[in-house]
Amino acid sequence: MPDQTADRTDLRGDCARCFGLCCVALPFAASADFAIDKQAGEPCPNLREDHRCGIHARLRDAGFSGCTVYDCFGAGQKVSQVTFGGQDWRAGPPERARRMFDVFPVVRQLHELLLYLSEALTLPPARPLGDDLRRMLEATEELTRRAPQQLAELDVAAHRREVDELLLRTSELVRAGARGRGKDRRGADLMGARLKGADLRGANLRGACLIAADLTRADLRAADMIGADLRDADLGDADLTGAFFLTQPQVDAARGTAGTRLPDSVARPGHWTAQV
Repeated sequence: MPDQTADRTDLRGDCARCFGLCCVALPFAASADFAIDKQAGEPCPNLREDHRCGIHARLRDAGFSGCTVYDCFGAGQKVSQVTFGGQDWRAGPPERARRMFDVFPVVRQLHELLLYLSEALTLPPARPLGDDLRRMLEATEELTRRAPQQLAELDVAAHRREVDELLLRTSELVRAGARGRGKDRRGADLMGARLKGADLRGANLRGACLIAADLTRADLRAADMIGADLRDADLGDADLTGAFFLTQPQVDAARGTAGTRLPDSVARPGHWTAQV
């Protein structure tokens, strides 16, 4: 079968091949991230008839910064073009639209797991788990190709627990060789924490709340970042070389500088300051 650990462009959102599902299926509440309230299944008022965002170029200024840090990991085009065979929710019966909106968040979760599994297969210390990781990747891929009814009934939480157990074993192998290993901050409440210059090499930061934390010049090399909330965290001049399970939305939600060192798996956000 083809190499599923290569450049996974299918795990990146492609709005041109999607029917604006994230702008309809998902709810949001008026907050610092969204200017208005919107119910699940209700089209965002900024969504145009061609499924493009009418204020895409000025989302942050318009109060929709939450949209700028969201990624469906390719679930939008999968549901639009594969699960529903290119059938537009606008043109079909209401029940089809509702089913698309129900299925979209399920596939989004599965695609996120595919992203982590694909990355795990590229990490040299995790080679002993290679066969298990490939089997889990293939099983997850198979789930994403199921029919709408099957996807709607899928116990995605149970599958996620299976994958998470394997990713935990991967994390332990990767962090075993990192100096400073032993800092277990899994699920820790570090909102606004002063971690300037902190040695977090090989730390377990899975699910940690790092909202608005000061991580300037922190050493985050080889840290497990899966699920860490980095909204408004200051990563100025921090070193995230080799940090793993770090996604683009996490980085986009943080603040950084030209001196911030990032793993190759993510791109430097365009809105970050150019100051060194």
